[in-house]
Amino acid sequence: MASVTGSALSMSSLSCSFKQSKVPSQISSLNSVSLPINGKFFPSIRLQAVAHRFKVSCAAKPETVEKVCEIVRKQLALPAETSVTGDSTFATLGADSLDTVEIVMGLEEEFGISVEEDSAQSIGTVQEAADLIEQLMEKKGA
Repeated sequence: MASVTGSALSMSSLSCSFKQSKVPSQISSLNSVSLPINGKFFPSIRLQAVAHRFKVSCAAKPETVEKVCEIVRKQLALPAETSVTGDSTFATLGADSLDTVEIVMGLEEEFGISVEEDSAQSIGTVQEAADLIEQLMEKKGA
C-alpha cells in the first residue's frame, strides 16, 4: 500500500482536502482510496477510469424538441402524465430496440428526413434526436 500526503485530492466532481500536517491517506490500488477515521482506514472511494470527452453541440429549437417529445409519447403509447423532456432517455421511458427503430421511422416521416443506421443507433435521448433532426434538415436544405 502507498501512503499519500498533500493538500488536495480531486476526482471528477468530488474533492477531498487534507492538511499539510502529515494526514495520510492510503491508496490500496488504482481502484480505491482509503481515508482515516479515528486512526483506522476504510475503503471509502471507488475510482473508475473515464475517458476524457469534449463535446460541443448546438441545442435544437424548442419547437423541434417538443415535436420529438410528442412523437416519442405517441410511439411508446405513454400516458399524458408521463413527463417527456429533452433530457428523457428512450430506455428510461421504457423503449426497447424495436421501439427505438419505430421512433426513428416516425421522426423520418414527420420531418421528411432519412437517418442513417449508425446515426440512429447513437440516439439515446429526445434532445439527441432533435439535434440530429436539425442537422439533417440543415444538410437537406443546403
